Amino acid sequence: MNKKLTKLVALGMMAALTLTACGGGAKQEQQAAQEQPKQLVYAVEAGSAGEAAAKENGFQFNAVAAQADALMEVKAGTSDAAIIDLLMAGAMIGEGTSYPDMVCGEQLTTEEYGVGCRKGSDLPSFINAVFAESYASGQMQEVAKKYGVQASLVEQPACEFVAAETDSDVAAIKEKGKFVVGITEFAPMDYKDENGNWIGFDADMARLVGEKLGVEVEFVVIDWDMKILEVDSKNIDAVWNGMTLTNEVLGAMDCSNPYCNNAQVVVTKAAAK
Repeated sequence: MNKKLTKLVALGMMAALTLTACGGGAKQEQQAAQEQPKQLVYAVEAGSAGEAAAKENGFQFNAVAAQADALMEVKAGTSDAAIIDLLMAGAMIGEGTSYPDMVCGEQLTTEEYGVGCRKGSDLPSFINAVFAESYASGQMQEVAKKYGVQASLVEQPACEFVAAETDSDVAAIKEKGKFVVGITEFAPMDYKDENGNWIGFDADMARLVGEKLGVEVEFVVIDWDMKILEVDSKNIDAVWNGMTLTNEVLGAMDCSNPYCNNAQVVVTKAAAK
């Protein structure tokens, strides 16, 4: 074999080895990409503790209008999982519920519910006094049992109402004859019965406060992401809808004592058997 031919053969062998190496590398990269776990997309209620938990954990998420919508996202397959309140999960998923094929997974937080009012309001003091009285009498426990949240109930300390000397929300509510409560549809705290009436643990307790105030209670569905603005502008008197006492909420509103323990949990479709 002459030198020129030998050189051509050597170059051909090098090219073949290079192509084989490149092909093997591409195949390995493709295999590695396939082995990477899929990043889940979580559905969360905008402005909720669930959204805060998703952000804190670096999750990819879709923000929707309500926690019920988050469950619908999972059912439709447009999100892989939802992050919702544990109390809502207990009422909405599993056997005998609206979503029998969904299950609770990881618990992301522990938290507490409270009622939110505008800064400087004396209404939280009045609500705390009603909480204390109803807990001591057992009435609060009976309402909790009715809606299956008795295990989450927080013991209420003794409390007496202290009225504001000026700009009293309690006096203003009595004068207008109406206690306006901002809510979203959120079982088992606030939701409608077959006749379209608002029921739930929060709804019943709000009516008890209205009764003690001597006024009617009006429930108004609000944009949950705008709840602070709603109380600041006095469009509503209180936010009472399983509201988590986050640092943001406590910094922006005067709130009642905690009345229920809660958590944010991941909800997914049950694995196929």
